[in-house]
Amino acid sequence: MTTDLGIIEGYYGRPWSWAERREQVSFLAPHGYRFYMYAPKADAFLRKRWREDHPAAETAALADFAAHCRAHGVRFGVGLSPYELYRDFGDAARADLARKLVWLDRIGVDDLGILFDDMRGDLPDLAKSQAEILHWIAARTGASRVIACPTYYTDDPVLDRFFGARPDRYLEDLGAALDPAIGLFWTGEEVCSAEYSPGHLARVEGQLRRKPVLWDNYPVNDGPRMSNFLHLRAMTGRPAAIGAHLAGHAVNPALQPVLSRIPLLSLADSYRLGEAYEYGAATARAAAAVLGDGLGAMVHGRLLVLQQTGLDRMEPDTVASLRARFAAFEHPGAREIVDFLDGGYRITREMMAEEGTG
Repeated sequence: MTTDLGIIEGYYGRPWSWAERREQVSFLAPHGYRFYMYAPKADAFLRKRWREDHPAAETAALADFAAHCRAHGVRFGVGLSPYELYRDFGDAARADLARKLVWLDRIGVDDLGILFDDMRGDLPDLAKSQAEILHWIAARTGASRVIACPTYYTDDPVLDRFFGARPDRYLEDLGAALDPAIGLFWTGEEVCSAEYSPGHLARVEGQLRRKPVLWDNYPVNDGPRMSNFLHLRAMTGRPAAIGAHLAGHAVNPALQPVLSRIPLLSLADSYRLGEAYEYGAATARAAAAVLGDGLGAMVHGRLLVLQQTGLDRMEPDTVASLRARFAAFEHPGAREIVDFLDGGYRITREMMAEEGTG
């Protein structure tokens, strides 16, 4: 069985450059990655300012990237977060949304993500209202696939603390009301799930009345705490058996585009090898493929300090020593490590609030 693998660029913080995105598609397409959804939190025109038009230069860059994806056999998508649209889906909102859909069609969107996450959800008829909006969109978009992110996209109670208590039977009601052709994202038992089991995903499949598209929040490292760590280790807790319960597996990558490829390659290995998959060997193999033998071995040998110790807990001498070692390599992956050690990828709560939908 082949699982549909893809990238969902859904992190907070410094966005990748267009060159980095193109390189990512070119590198990952031969390894089975078949879709790419552009949805960085830093793009305000898809979030807080979604009713406004993107600048002409950004529109052109998106259209060029869409063409690059298609040239590599990769579906191009955009994730739109129309903030609390379900509170007032009147004539003005419909007109603004219709104009946005025309723009998305013009740049060449294959997959349209409608993302209701990071929004207040303790509202009556939430599922019914969101289903109405999604059907309205599906009838008007030129995208061949629509995938929505529910407001409550995980079992994790942290969402109820931030966005209000989830309505009773929200997932069941949304699944029952929604056209089966519309996909739904799911992050698992937690926002950043340590593992996925066939049993868990089978239960969610029953609630949603469709196989979910997994939104996998590893190796993303975009929060104030997580940005102190490099997520380099190969995937664990993603057995090939989960593929039978998924409509797709989308990975939210780390802030470091080149280093993200290490766990991304390992996921393809996990599905390919099944029960023969070994995450340690997969880490070493992917690190060498992404970084070359020498740099890959150095990164593999320092996973403990880079992934588990964290920048805030490293001694200054350790930081200086690591910086000197990695600065000696002329490789973009090494430069990402140096930038990380210099604090260039730190994310603050203020940054997250500024990029949030609310």
